[in-house]
Amino acid sequence: MALGRPPKPTILKELAGNPGKRPANTREPKPRSDTPRMPAHLSDPARVEWKRLMREFKAMKLLKSVDADALAMYCETYARWVDASQQLAEVGMVSMTENGYPVMSPYVAIINQCMRTMKALLTEFGMTPASRSRLQVPVESEEDEFDRFLRDG
Repeated sequence: MALGRPPKPTILKELAGNPGKRPANTREPKPRSDTPRMPAHLSDPARVEWKRLMREFKAMKLLKSVDADALAMYCETYARWVDASQQLAEVGMVSMTENGYPVMSPYVAIINQCMRTMKALLTEFGMTPASRSRLQVPVESEEDEFDRFLRDG
């Protein structure tokens, strides 16, 4: 088993401009470029988050059909985070035991674990400020069809 940092996908290397100048993996699997479909099992809050993120990912042209499970994991974790945060707001951070000792709410641990998972998945998708700053989106030309006709004949 290899130790260390997992390799960065070639698409992310290309978007970052390949700063390390290492040769790209020419044998990396190339998934279909279909847009992932929302899994039917997602909860309602997860579905709302899926739709919100898909608008962002479509603009970035980064997501493929095989990314559906990872995105679904993020969306369900997001839904749990929201639910636990609402529960924490209702019960408070600390409660008292029968003997009068203060005890931290279990929702704090749930929220913290959800945030760790969400951050890891967001980083994988290039959706944090730091991970996004390492990406470079190719500039699309604003050439119209008539200009292309004149140039190409």
